[in-house]
Amino acid sequence: MSDLLTVVDHPLVQHKLTLMRRVETSTGQFRTLLREISHLLAYEVTRDLPLVHEPTQTPMGPMQAPQLAGKKLALVSILRAGNGLLDGVLDLIPSARVGFVGLYRDEATLQPVQYYCKLPDALEERLVIAVDPMLATGNSSAAAVDLLKQAGAKNIRFLCLLAAPEGIARMQDAHPDVPIITASVDEKLNEQGYIMPGLGDAGDRMFGTK
Repeated sequence: MSDLLTVVDHPLVQHKLTLMRRVETSTGQFRTLLREISHLLAYEVTRDLPLVHEPTQTPMGPMQAPQLAGKKLALVSILRAGNGLLDGVLDLIPSARVGFVGLYRDEATLQPVQYYCKLPDALEERLVIAVDPMLATGNSSAAAVDLLKQAGAKNIRFLCLLAAPEGIARMQDAHPDVPIITASVDEKLNEQGYIMPGLGDAGDRMFGTK
Protein backbone atom coordinates (compact mmCIF):
# COMPACT_ATOMS: atom_id res chain seq x y z
CA MET A 1 0.00 0.00 0.00
CA SER A 2 1.36 3.37 -0.96
CA ASP A 3 -0.75 5.63 1.26
CA LEU A 4 0.03 5.91 4.94
CA LEU A 5 -3.67 6.18 5.77
CA THR A 6 -6.47 4.19 4.14
CA VAL A 7 -10.10 4.72 5.20
CA VAL A 8 -12.23 1.79 4.06
CA ASP A 9 -15.47 3.48 3.01
CA HIS A 10 -17.22 0.42 1.59
CA PRO A 11 -20.99 0.67 2.29
CA LEU A 12 -21.09 -2.65 4.16
CA VAL A 13 -18.23 -1.56 6.41
CA GLN A 14 -19.89 1.76 7.19
CA HIS A 15 -23.30 0.14 7.83
CA LYS A 16 -21.90 -2.44 10.24
CA LEU A 17 -19.84 0.23 11.99
CA THR A 18 -22.98 2.29 12.58
CA LEU A 19 -24.67 -0.73 14.16
CA MET A 20 -21.65 -1.19 16.43
CA ARG A 21 -21.74 2.45 17.52
CA ARG A 22 -25.33 2.22 18.80
CA VAL A 23 -25.55 2.15 22.58
CA GLU A 24 -28.36 -0.43 22.45
CA THR A 25 -26.27 -2.98 20.51
CA SER A 26 -25.79 -6.03 22.75
CA THR A 27 -22.48 -7.69 23.59
CA GLY A 28 -23.30 -10.66 21.36
CA GLN A 29 -24.32 -8.46 18.46
CA PHE A 30 -21.22 -6.32 18.91
CA ARG A 31 -18.94 -9.37 18.75
CA THR A 32 -20.68 -10.69 15.64
CA LEU A 33 -20.49 -7.34 13.88
CA LEU A 34 -16.82 -6.93 14.77
CA ARG A 35 -16.03 -10.32 13.30
CA GLU A 36 -17.99 -9.51 10.13
CA ILE A 37 -16.40 -6.11 9.67
CA SER A 38 -12.93 -7.56 10.23
CA HIS A 39 -13.49 -9.84 7.21
CA LEU A 40 -14.12 -6.78 5.07
CA LEU A 41 -11.14 -4.87 6.48
CA ALA A 42 -8.92 -7.91 5.93
CA TYR A 43 -9.57 -7.71 2.19
CA GLU A 44 -8.22 -4.15 2.16
CA VAL A 45 -5.15 -4.71 4.32
CA THR A 46 -4.11 -7.72 2.19
CA ARG A 47 -5.07 -6.25 -1.19
CA ASP A 48 -1.52 -6.14 -2.59
CA LEU A 49 -0.02 -9.35 -1.20
CA PRO A 50 2.50 -10.76 -3.69
CA LEU A 51 1.51 -13.77 -5.79
CA VAL A 52 3.40 -16.43 -7.70
CA HIS A 53 2.01 -18.71 -10.38
CA GLU A 54 2.28 -22.44 -9.78
CA PRO A 55 1.46 -25.39 -12.07
CA THR A 56 -2.03 -26.56 -11.13
CA GLN A 57 -4.18 -29.36 -12.48
CA THR A 58 -7.91 -28.57 -12.60
CA PRO A 59 -10.55 -31.16 -13.55
CA MET A 60 -10.44 -29.65 -17.04
CA GLY A 61 -6.70 -29.42 -17.53
CA PRO A 62 -3.41 -27.79 -16.41
CA MET A 63 -2.83 -24.09 -15.79
CA GLN A 64 -0.49 -21.66 -14.09
CA ALA A 65 -2.55 -20.57 -11.08
CA PRO A 66 -1.82 -17.72 -8.65
CA GLN A 67 -1.13 -18.33 -4.97
CA LEU A 68 0.44 -16.32 -2.17
CA ALA A 69 4.20 -15.95 -2.28
CA GLY A 70 6.78 -15.97 0.47
CA LYS A 71 6.52 -16.82 4.14
CA LYS A 72 3.10 -16.89 5.78
CA LEU A 73 2.20 -13.48 7.16
CA ALA A 74 1.95 -12.73 10.87
CA LEU A 75 -1.03 -11.28 12.70
CA VAL A 76 -0.33 -9.58 16.02
CA SER A 77 -3.20 -8.80 18.37
CA ILE A 78 -2.79 -5.90 20.77
CA LEU A 79 -4.59 -7.35 23.80
CA ARG A 80 -7.26 -7.55 24.73
CA ALA A 81 -9.58 -5.89 22.25
CA GLY A 82 -7.36 -6.80 19.31
CA ASN A 83 -8.62 -10.37 19.55
CA GLY A 84 -11.95 -9.28 18.09
CA LEU A 85 -10.30 -8.21 14.85
CA LEU A 86 -7.84 -11.10 14.97
CA ASP A 87 -10.53 -13.79 14.91
CA GLY A 88 -12.16 -12.37 11.81
CA VAL A 89 -8.90 -11.95 9.90
CA LEU A 90 -7.94 -15.53 10.80
CA ASP A 91 -11.19 -16.73 9.24
CA LEU A 92 -9.76 -15.58 5.91
CA ILE A 93 -6.09 -16.36 6.53
CA PRO A 94 -6.15 -19.42 8.81
CA SER A 95 -2.51 -20.32 8.12
CA ALA A 96 -1.16 -16.98 9.39
CA ARG A 97 1.23 -17.01 12.31
CA VAL A 98 -0.18 -15.25 15.37
CA GLY A 99 1.41 -13.14 18.08
CA PHE A 100 0.15 -11.17 21.06
CA VAL A 101 1.26 -7.93 22.68
CA GLY A 102 -0.27 -7.15 26.07
CA LEU A 103 -0.52 -3.44 26.85
CA TYR A 104 -2.88 -1.56 29.10
CA ARG A 105 -3.33 2.17 29.35
CA ASP A 106 -2.53 3.85 32.64
CA GLU A 107 -5.68 5.90 33.17
CA ALA A 108 -3.77 8.66 34.95
CA THR A 109 -0.99 9.19 32.43
CA LEU A 110 -2.64 7.62 29.31
CA GLN A 111 0.71 5.89 28.72
CA PRO A 112 0.98 2.18 27.83
CA VAL A 113 2.21 -0.41 30.31
CA GLN A 114 3.45 -3.71 28.85
CA TYR A 115 2.54 -6.97 30.58
CA TYR A 116 2.94 -9.61 27.84
CA CYS A 117 4.65 -10.18 24.49
CA LYS A 118 4.78 -13.42 22.47
CA LEU A 119 5.63 -13.16 18.77
CA PRO A 120 6.21 -15.56 15.86
CA ASP A 121 9.72 -16.15 14.57
CA ALA A 122 11.28 -14.72 11.41
CA LEU A 123 9.26 -11.48 11.56
CA GLU A 124 11.84 -9.85 9.31
CA GLU A 125 10.68 -12.16 6.49
CA ARG A 126 6.94 -11.69 6.99
CA LEU A 127 4.29 -9.08 6.43
CA VAL A 128 3.15 -8.25 9.97
CA ILE A 129 -0.37 -6.94 10.51
CA ALA A 130 -0.97 -5.45 13.97
CA VAL A 131 -4.64 -5.34 14.93
CA ASP A 132 -6.44 -3.23 17.54
CA PRO A 133 -10.00 -1.88 17.16
CA MET A 134 -9.18 1.59 18.49
CA LEU A 135 -6.38 3.99 17.57
CA ALA A 136 -7.04 6.60 20.25
CA THR A 137 -4.02 8.38 21.77
CA GLY A 138 -1.75 6.19 19.68
CA ASN A 139 0.59 5.59 22.61
CA SER A 140 -0.16 1.86 22.99
CA SER A 141 -0.16 1.32 19.23
CA ALA A 142 3.19 3.05 18.82
CA ALA A 143 4.63 1.04 21.72
CA ALA A 144 3.37 -2.20 20.17
CA VAL A 145 5.00 -1.35 16.84
CA ASP A 146 8.22 -0.55 18.74
CA LEU A 147 8.17 -4.12 20.08
CA LEU A 148 7.54 -5.56 16.62
CA LYS A 149 10.46 -3.64 15.16
CA GLN A 150 12.69 -4.71 18.04
CA ALA A 151 11.76 -8.31 17.16
CA GLY A 152 12.93 -7.75 13.58
CA ALA A 153 9.72 -6.82 11.73
CA LYS A 154 10.35 -4.58 8.73
CA ASN A 155 7.04 -4.71 6.84
CA ILE A 156 4.27 -3.72 9.24
CA ARG A 157 0.67 -2.58 8.72
CA PHE A 158 -1.70 -1.36 11.42
CA LEU A 159 -5.37 -2.35 11.15
CA CYS A 160 -8.02 -0.71 13.31
CA LEU A 161 -11.74 -0.09 13.36
CA LEU A 162 -11.73 3.54 14.51
CA ALA A 163 -9.00 6.16 14.62
CA ALA A 164 -8.75 9.61 16.18
CA PRO A 165 -6.71 12.34 14.47
CA GLU A 166 -4.48 12.50 17.55
CA GLY A 167 -3.72 8.78 17.34
CA ILE A 168 -2.98 8.95 13.63
CA ALA A 169 -0.58 11.84 14.19
CA ARG A 170 1.16 10.00 17.04
CA MET A 171 1.59 6.84 14.97
CA GLN A 172 2.78 8.67 11.88
CA ASP A 173 5.26 10.64 13.95
CA ALA A 174 6.65 7.52 15.66
CA HIS A 175 6.38 5.14 12.72
CA PRO A 176 6.06 6.99 9.40
CA ASP A 177 6.76 3.74 7.53
CA VAL A 178 3.69 1.92 8.90
CA PRO A 179 0.44 2.25 6.88
CA ILE A 180 -2.79 2.62 8.88
CA ILE A 181 -5.98 0.99 7.60
CA THR A 182 -9.21 1.98 9.36
CA ALA A 183 -12.96 2.09 8.84
CA SER A 184 -13.34 5.65 10.17
CA VAL A 185 -11.43 8.70 11.33
CA ASP A 186 -13.59 10.19 14.07
CA GLU A 187 -13.68 13.74 15.38
CA LYS A 188 -11.34 13.85 18.38
CA LEU A 189 -10.39 12.45 21.79
CA ASN A 190 -12.14 13.50 24.98
CA GLU A 191 -10.30 14.38 28.20
CA GLN A 192 -10.19 10.70 29.20
CA GLY A 193 -8.54 9.72 25.92
CA TYR A 194 -11.61 8.06 24.40
CA ILE A 195 -12.53 8.50 20.74
CA MET A 196 -15.48 10.83 20.10
CA PRO A 197 -18.14 10.04 19.00
CA GLY A 198 -16.57 6.59 18.86
CA LEU A 199 -18.37 3.53 20.19
CA GLY A 200 -17.22 3.37 23.81
CA ASP A 201 -14.59 0.97 25.09
CA ALA A 202 -14.27 -1.76 22.46
CA GLY A 203 -12.96 -4.35 24.92
CA ASP A 204 -15.76 -3.74 27.42
CA ARG A 205 -18.40 -3.89 24.71
CA MET A 206 -16.92 -7.03 23.20
CA PHE A 207 -16.51 -8.95 26.45
CA GLY A 208 -19.37 -7.48 28.49
CA THR A 209 -17.12 -5.96 31.15
CA LYS A 210 -16.88 -2.52 32.71
